[in-house]
Amino acid sequence: MFETGFHVFIKRAVVIGNGFAGAENQCIGLLRALGLSSRYSLHRVMRPRGAVNEWLHWLPVSVHKKVDNVIRKIYDESRCILGKKVMPVLVENDGKNAGLLGVLEADANQIAKMARETFDRDGPLLVVASGRDTISVASSIRQLAPESVFVVQIQHPRLNLNRFDLVITPCHDYYPLTPEAQDQIPWFLRSWITPREPPASNVVLTVGALHQADSAALRIAASLWHDELAPLLKPLLVVNIGGPTSKMLCICDYYLACSHFWNILLGFLIFCQFLQINFV
Repeated sequence: MFETGFHVFIKRAVVIGNGFAGAENQCIGLLRALGLSSRYSLHRVMRPRGAVNEWLHWLPVSVHKKVDNVIRKIYDESRCILGKKVMPVLVENDGKNAGLLGVLEADANQIAKMARETFDRDGPLLVVASGRDTISVASSIRQLAPESVFVVQIQHPRLNLNRFDLVITPCHDYYPLTPEAQDQIPWFLRSWITPREPPASNVVLTVGALHQADSAALRIAASLWHDELAPLLKPLLVVNIGGPTSKMLCICDYYLACSHFWNILLGFLIFCQFLQINFV
């Protein structure tokens, strides 16, 4: 597991997030499955926000910050909108409120230093990251403290996988390597599409995305929904559809975009006595 070759129990973890619930929930879901739901701290890669920065998210984070510094030197700071502050996030302890913890900025040097200095007392540090902006931070932590950390990158990083101890990614990321995909992709585009090689030994493939819906969460949900669902005819199909995102802010447009699900759901009605759809 580590370069030193010994095996120990991991008792603590750090999540490197990008501020998007879909990415961070995968990290937290993994920690819940490992029994570390109350033993992690959340660090986020923070991009400059507001004004022209909203059009610069395609840049690497380090380059984006340098461009932002140049803009600040050219224009008065009062004219450069910073955007919203990062709010504290709730960390659950086996389904119970464990209090609010402030979100820290993801600094590879500080995290690696902390892992090295506390290794003898607390053992190795598990680092779990997800999202494009977190790739450079997570790989840097492993490079700075290879014997003190175990780095897991969720979602395919699209670069050298040996920069991480473990990569967790859905099977469909490797669809371009299948014969069916090769027939569909023009030959002159194949060299531009990643991944280009089959999964390495440090890659774990999943059917879908990681999540927090473990057995404990399902038991809690079953208790909360019992009175409402108990009178309904069985078998019962319940579909939960998320709300607006940064790419689709209008709630009406979002619901219309989900309308294509109806044709799929109608096919299940022959097996179900009742269908309930919740927009959450």
